[in-house]
This record gives sequence, C-alpha cells and structure tokens, in this order.
Amino acid sequence: MTDSFCRQMDEEMKQIGISLSQEQMNQFYMYYEMLIEKNKVMNLTAITEESQVVTKHFVDSLSIVKAFASPDFFKNDKLAVIDVGTGAGFPGIPLKIVFPHIKLTLLDSLNKRIRFLEDVCTALKFTDVLCVHGRAEDASRDKTHRENYDLCVSRAVANMASLAEYCLPFVKEGGYFISYKSGEIQQELDLGKKAVTILGGSVEDVIGFSLPNSDLSRSLVKIKKIGLSPKKYPRKAGLPAREPIV
Repeated sequence: MTDSFCRQMDEEMKQIGISLSQEQMNQFYMYYEMLIEKNKVMNLTAITEESQVVTKHFVDSLSIVKAFASPDFFKNDKLAVIDVGTGAGFPGIPLKIVFPHIKLTLLDSLNKRIRFLEDVCTALKFTDVLCVHGRAEDASRDKTHRENYDLCVSRAVANMASLAEYCLPFVKEGGYFISYKSGEIQQELDLGKKAVTILGGSVEDVIGFSLPNSDLSRSLVKIKKIGLSPKKYPRKAGLPAREPIV
C-alpha cells in the first residue's frame, strides 16, 4: 500500500466525516488493486489512476452520508441495502467496507461483472452480501427483492424517470432511494417527478456538493418511499429506458 494512498484516503474521508481503521484501509487498497488488475482484461472503469479512484469512486460513493442528518442511519445492524446497476461495485462495496454490518445486495446485468464482485467480496471476507446477475426490471418482480430494502442506491447512468422505475420497486415503505448525479440536474428532476410519484416515491431532498480537493460537482437525490409501487411496474425489460414515464 502506498503512502500517498493512505494520506489521501485519510484526508478526503475525514472531509465527509468518515474515519477508517487500518483493516478498512487495507480492504480499500486490496479492492483498488483487484479493480486495476481486472480492468486490464475487462472494461470496469475508465478511472484507473490511484488518486482519481480515491476521489471519484471511493469518496464519491461514501458521500451518501451527506444525505442523512445522523450517521446512525447506517449503524442499523439490520439495514438492507441494494445497489442497482453496481458495475464495478460502486457505491455498494465502499459502503460495505465502512459499514460492514449492512446486508448488501449487488445487482448487475453483466455476469462477468458479478463474477468479479464475488471475487472481491471473498477477498475482503465480507458476510451478508448477495451478488445477483439480472436486470432490475426482472429482479424487482421477485418476491425476494420486491419492496424488501431499506435503501436502494444507484450510480448508474440513466435519467431519473427510468431510474425511478428501476429502483423504487425494491424499496419498502418508509425506506429511501438515493440516486447519485453529476452536473446540472434540475431539468432531469422535473421530467422525473411523474415517475417518482407513480412508483410511490417523493423527492425529499437534493444534496449538492463538490468532491474533496476538486471542482467536481455532485448531487444526491433523496427519494422517500411513501406508498407501494403499483404491481404493473416495472414494465418489461427495456421499456423504462426506451419509453420513460414522463
């Protein structure tokens, strides 16, 4: 592990109110090494430089703590979290490293990515993690997953209307869906409000911030699940992206 990695992780994590143990630091570095090695033969991320991975993947993933006034939300030892369209494991794996007691499901439509994530979870000695190969439209119709999560997170690149249909069916009443966004999002939010409402959600807050030591702007869209998602949603695979509810 490099000194620069440790220094940057310490500094930037503290800026978002997180302090890492040595074990957690080791886990993050092991994850980084596995990510870079696998990326040589499989397209997992365009961001590979150490300092950029720290800021744009690790710290960005954990910035979700800004969406909750109390860190106690993540200290609930029964907290069930699903990461939809997790890709290389962001934000789910960083969340699991820092909050090891959460019950985490990682969902992705590409089986090669799921196999990589299973290897990471084994190497980091995680428990209570389920890696699922499938599309959100199909998985959220499974009674094992439907309206069974306290928190759904997604950094997937999709418009808010589509994301609402992908993600809100996973969230139990009283739970939350947090969407990670970058750049100007007001127009997207306006277009997505109808879908959020139909799927049983309500936009509770939008938290804007910049990543540490950068001018990169980010937003967390915090949606509370206030009613059940109608059984007709999500529609069959592909429709939420091709014909979003607007």
